[in-house]
Amino acid sequence: VPSMLQAFLAHRGVEACTSVRRIVCSGEALPAEAQNEVLRRLPAAALYNLYGPTEAAIDVTHWRCRDDGTNQVPIGVPISETSTWVLDAQLEPVPVGVAGELYLGGVNLARGYLHRAGLTAERFVAAADGQRLYRTGDLVRWNARGHLDYLGRIDHQVKVRGLRIELGEIEAQLLAQPEVREAVVVALEGAGGARLVGYVSAHAGQALDVARLRERLGAVLPEYMVPATVVVLEGLPLNASGKVDRRALPAPELDSARAYEAPEGEVEQALAGIWAEVLGVQRVGRNDNFFELGGHSLLALRLLELVRARGWSAQVRTLFQQPRLDGFARALLQEQGRREVVVPDNLIPAGCEAIRPEMLTLVALDAAQIARIEAAVPGGASNIQDIYPLAPLQEGMLFHHLLQTQGDAYVTPLGLGFDSRERLERFLASLDRVIARHDILRTAVLWEGLPEPVQVVLRNAGVRLRWLPAEEAGAEGDVAARLDAFVDPSRYRIDVREAPMIHAIAAHDAARGRWLLKVATHHLVLDHATLDLLVEEIALVQQGRERELPAQVPFRRFVAQTRLGVSRTEHEAYFSRVLGDVDEPTAPFGLLDVQGDGSRIVEQREPLDAQLSARIRHQAQRHGVTAATLFHLAWALVLAKVTGKDDVVFGTVLFGRMDGGEGGERALGLFINTLPLRVRIGTADVVHGVRETHAALAGLLHHEHASLALAQRCSALPGGTPLFSALLNYRYSPQAAPSEGAAWNGMEVLGGRERTNYPFGMSVDDLGEGFELVAQVHERVGAARVNGYLAAAIRGLADALADEPGRLVSQIAVVPEDERLRIAAWSENPSAHGDGRAVHALIEAHARAEPAAPALAFDEQVLGRGELNARANRLAHRLIALGVKPETRVGLLAQRSVEMM
Repeated sequence: VPSMLQAFLAHRGVEACTSVRRIVCSGEALPAEAQNEVLRRLPAAALYNLYGPTEAAIDVTHWRCRDDGTNQVPIGVPISETSTWVLDAQLEPVPVGVAGELYLGGVNLARGYLHRAGLTAERFVAAADGQRLYRTGDLVRWNARGHLDYLGRIDHQVKVRGLRIELGEIEAQLLAQPEVREAVVVALEGAGGARLVGYVSAHAGQALDVARLRERLGAVLPEYMVPATVVVLEGLPLNASGKVDRRALPAPELDSARAYEAPEGEVEQALAGIWAEVLGVQRVGRNDNFFELGGHSLLALRLLELVRARGWSAQVRTLFQQPRLDGFARALLQEQGRREVVVPDNLIPAGCEAIRPEMLTLVALDAAQIARIEAAVPGGASNIQDIYPLAPLQEGMLFHHLLQTQGDAYVTPLGLGFDSRERLERFLASLDRVIARHDILRTAVLWEGLPEPVQVVLRNAGVRLRWLPAEEAGAEGDVAARLDAFVDPSRYRIDVREAPMIHAIAAHDAARGRWLLKVATHHLVLDHATLDLLVEEIALVQQGRERELPAQVPFRRFVAQTRLGVSRTEHEAYFSRVLGDVDEPTAPFGLLDVQGDGSRIVEQREPLDAQLSARIRHQAQRHGVTAATLFHLAWALVLAKVTGKDDVVFGTVLFGRMDGGEGGERALGLFINTLPLRVRIGTADVVHGVRETHAALAGLLHHEHASLALAQRCSALPGGTPLFSALLNYRYSPQAAPSEGAAWNGMEVLGGRERTNYPFGMSVDDLGEGFELVAQVHERVGAARVNGYLAAAIRGLADALADEPGRLVSQIAVVPEDERLRIAAWSENPSAHGDGRAVHALIEAHARAEPAAPALAFDEQVLGRGELNARANRLAHRLIALGVKPETRVGLLAQRSVEMM
């Protein structure tokens, strides 16, 4: 067993064991550190990792170990005449990389449990073609190389802060640390709920730095899987069987992992006392995080009750937005005395030299704060047209913008090419004319020294043409590629404090006789529909048809609508009803980081064939719903399959213009919003699934201007835990007809791409007749795979609606045929023993031919036939487990018998 192997490796001089040729491990998970030690210190020995339960003849998978740079040793592939299946709750194969339960099949399965028919029926299940499968209770996944990774027991899954966690994954990473000899992770209940605690012991002569250990775990595990506390022991307590006795582990001191810093001032000190009382901890420092100390939604309500009892007004959102003690104290003081705002017209007159607080009708700012804004705007007060708050989605985008220090996921570059510099400059002049028409295009966002971020509309703000820097332009290689690299959103940022949030960077491509332009826009002021409207208006200006331009609609009207339309109370009541019992996030493939910069997101496009597209539209019309409803249900099915859940939540992008008022469909700005949609796959048939999804989308439209932060707070998830990491954006993108006149003569579009901070995103472009899938997915999953899943799901849904309306949604397969065949090939090892005779049969034949001969002589001892048979059988079973071919096994056993005789 691996623990015995580690005991051998602990001895100096093990390198002298040069006669060792094979080391076979089984019975426990093999740590990567032990594997690597063997490969380094005993290079002549082959190391094998075997897996298998007693119900399947002990060992049924094998892996010849090698150092492949990972922190996990696979259990490999099935041995001959064995099958290994990774299945979900519906006994359907799960996609590659998704955790599922391991089922075993083949000739080596036991018939059942003696005199225990109920347990036999529970653990041994019927499969296709009359086969039987044994459900192991072990959690595994296929990795990208077609090998099985062992993740631990299903009954060792725990839920901490609403997140389902396999303790075995954390233990494997702890054991991969070179100084760690033993490790076990448990979830302990405390005043703030469950939290992870790791127990470790060190190799002889090694010291363990707990802070450094947690830091290294944080580099390879999601934040929520890093133990809050790591306890160092001389050795882990064992039971009589030599296994870790979890009940004998000592209770840890549950305290903050941060260095303690005493609260400052009366407010922080008072709040620290309240936090300590609510959380059940001895002390709270000013840098401590409420949720890291075990806080959650219910404890947050208790905390706010005690805060209000001291005479302070406090809101739940303040704690969720400022979970650190010092930040919460500052925000609490800022909230005191804040008054409601009445919304009249904009009262800042043209030519105003000094803006007064009463002129601002959508936000409350004092003279000092207004002075900061005036000082930050070129031209001061006379160049300020309006000041108002951000819309809900703008708030979230600004948050992510500030998180990033390099690049910006919300910068969208568009490449254009011109046949002359004059055409390029004429295009920019037309763009400036459009910017002058629309408030949102002359907007900057400011937040420093202000109670909340605001957007400031400038009276004059034009695009400044910049040229590719000389050091970039003069470098070797293609000019277009260098321009693309310079404006790459992974490096390029737009300072949102300056208007317009539209940059123009040009370069002369002399080799190809063209002038290149990159127009970089920020998502804070433009959405997909706005970009289309912007292009339309530029075309009219280019053609000299400005009189045909519609009247511009101020973006302030939309902001007022989001603030004063549906009340906060109505929003909270709706989302509490829909999400109140959601206590774990929907995180496909374990991807939960929604604060990334988009640099590791890969985009892949896939058009659906015309026949399938027509079938989707026909079924949508037949059932009285939009095609968007079918795609939302299909996406929910994909998420259900890749998360192992039948109740999923994902973000859906709403158009945001439904309540925009007159002319709202022609207004420019960021109108879209992302809100959570919950879909219960459960046992619904496809017809009911479509109806329920349609009803959920209809209910969400009434709340399209609610903030995502508000919706998330209405769930049962603790603060700081994302509700979802998957996104669906269904957008109408009819293919435009060729532009009239000479608007675009001498110009070509060279392409552009939007970025996202969500690691599992899908856009469905409705092209009028056909559809195109655009997956934007983290590189370790693969965007092409996800397109395949959605294409299979929507095809299966359309077919079921047409031919099998009673079919369950959960029965629709999402794994494409090529991946399904690949998994099936990995799952079964059909190699049989052929005509080779079993070893014991060969020995019996020899005994019949030579009945008087000694069976075996070893030193002075003569062994009888029965003992020889027993030894031969044991050796044969080990060779079979290793997958050794029959003819090779016979030869090895015969050779060994001759040596022993």
